[in-house]
Amino acid sequence: MRTWRSRASAEVTPSPNIWHWPEIYEIENRAQDSAGELWTALRERCDWTGLDVADIGCGDGFHLPLFAATARSVIGIEPHPPLAQRARERMAGQPGVDVRIAPAQRLPLADASIDLVHARTAYFFGPGCEPGLAEAERVLRPGGALVIVDLDLASSPYGDWMRADTPHLDPGAVESFFVRHGFESTSVDTVWRFDERAQLEAVLGIEFSAKVARRAVRETTGNALPVRYRLRLRRKPTGLLRA
Repeated sequence: MRTWRSRASAEVTPSPNIWHWPEIYEIENRAQDSAGELWTALRERCDWTGLDVADIGCGDGFHLPLFAATARSVIGIEPHPPLAQRARERMAGQPGVDVRIAPAQRLPLADASIDLVHARTAYFFGPGCEPGLAEAERVLRPGGALVIVDLDLASSPYGDWMRADTPHLDPGAVESFFVRHGFESTSVDTVWRFDERAQLEAVLGIEFSAKVARRAVRETTGNALPVRYRLRLRRKPTGLLRA
C-alpha cells in the first residue's frame, strides 16, 4: 500500500504521482469516474449511510466529502504528512471527519470500530499487502466491509500501459491473490473526462514513465479515456472467525 517512510522504511512505498504533483493529481481525481459508475457500484454493495468509514491512503482527502455527506463519521488515514495536511485543510470545519497520519500496516483505530474500510488505487499490487489486509480486518466490526478499488491490469488501454511500465505485474496472479484472500471482484467500466487535452496529457505524464506516457498520448484521442477498475469486497464474518 502507499505509505510514508517514517520510523519503519520497510512499511512504506512512495507514491510517485500524488506525492510530487498533487495539483495535477487533483485534476486526475476530478476527471476519474466522470459519470459516477464506481460510486454507484460501491453504494449498491455497501452503502455507508449512517456508518463509520475509514478511507485508507486517502491522499489529500479528495474522496472524504463524498463519504462524509451521509456517513456517521469518516476517518482518513494518510501516511504522507504533506498530503494529510492538505486533507485536513480540505475538510476543515466538517463535523464527524478526522484525518490521521499512519501507514496501512498500523492503523490508529480501535478494534471493531469501523463499518467500511475503503482503499482506492492503493492495493493493486496484490501480494505484499497482507499486513494491511490484517489491519483492516482488525478494525472492522463483524459484518463490516473491506472494499479495495484498483485499476484493471488486464484491460486495454490503461492496463496495457501499466504492464509496459511494470512488466513483472501479472494480472492473473493479482486476481488469484484476491480470490485466495476471500474477495469478490467486479469489473466497473468508467470514463476519465478532462476539460482540456493538456490536462489529459499532464495526468498521463505523472502516471507513467516518459516513454510509456508518450505512447499513451499517441494512442488516446480527444479529452476522454476509458478506464476499467476492479472493485473488490470482503465482509468480516458476523459469527465464527475466519479460518
